[in-house]
Amino acid sequence: MDYKDYYTILGVPRDADEKVIKKAYRRLAREHHPDMNPNNPHAEEKFKELNEAYEVLSDPQKRQRYDHLGKDWQQWNQTGRRPEDFDWSQWTGQGFPGGQGGAQYRRVDDLQDLFGGKDGTFSDFFDLLFGGMGRRAAAQTQQVRQPRIQEQPVEISLAEAYQGAVRVLQLDERRLEVRIPAGADTGTRVRIPASATGAGGDIHLVVTVQPGPNFERIGDDLHTEVPVDLYLAILGGEIPVRTPDARTVMLRIPPETQNGRSFRLRGRGMPRLSDPATRGDLYIKVALQLPQNLSDEEKRLFQTLRGMRH
Repeated sequence: MDYKDYYTILGVPRDADEKVIKKAYRRLAREHHPDMNPNNPHAEEKFKELNEAYEVLSDPQKRQRYDHLGKDWQQWNQTGRRPEDFDWSQWTGQGFPGGQGGAQYRRVDDLQDLFGGKDGTFSDFFDLLFGGMGRRAAAQTQQVRQPRIQEQPVEISLAEAYQGAVRVLQLDERRLEVRIPAGADTGTRVRIPASATGAGGDIHLVVTVQPGPNFERIGDDLHTEVPVDLYLAILGGEIPVRTPDARTVMLRIPPETQNGRSFRLRGRGMPRLSDPATRGDLYIKVALQLPQNLSDEEKRLFQTLRGMRH
């Protein structure tokens, strides 16, 4: 059994007050949330470790019990004896004067806590200190705590994927507002922990992003076409282009621009799911529009131009 230093995990001093502990937890929970780190296999374990540390240090009774253990643990280490020989039996269950046996879990109802909500899965160290159980009871508890995952499909538009979306989930009498982060793509899973659902297991919203009418998404980049008339393509100039955030930018078209040429606007694409502050690029393809319903005079001028080119 390894001793866990919850103060080090949250990066706070041992005399930190409740406000400092809560602030540190919320910052780290956002940073290490599995949904924000889909390519980091260690994010979920780190997230659980942060939840466990906050569960203890934010509860005065648990923190008092933990601090007493910490003093004993430090004294044991200072004697030079082996950590594995430490007597854990005095810390099991009800043995601590004034302590409360059994893990206590707080209900998570608001969206801010839902983002960093606890999933009820804690380490053996936590169970030993606060669970009041022997090995057999601990094994039974682990069986009960095995997560049961339910999947719920959800569709969002490309515009919602760009700016983020909110979906309301009705679970019996409980109503949850769940935020789908900006940058979500088809296949993105938004995890709602069991402690928030009250359903006995996690719920995963499996996202499908519908195609947009004006933009095509490829990874974090967006692609679109703009019509350019023959004269602008030949002579050059500027043309207004609508970006995904509903803004208008002026795109410079160089003289003699060929049909199908693409221009890139850096940082105008989709937000990156792992880092919403950065974005992909927007690619704008020229779709040349030829003039129609030419007058006789216009046709004559084009014939003259053709003769000049040959």
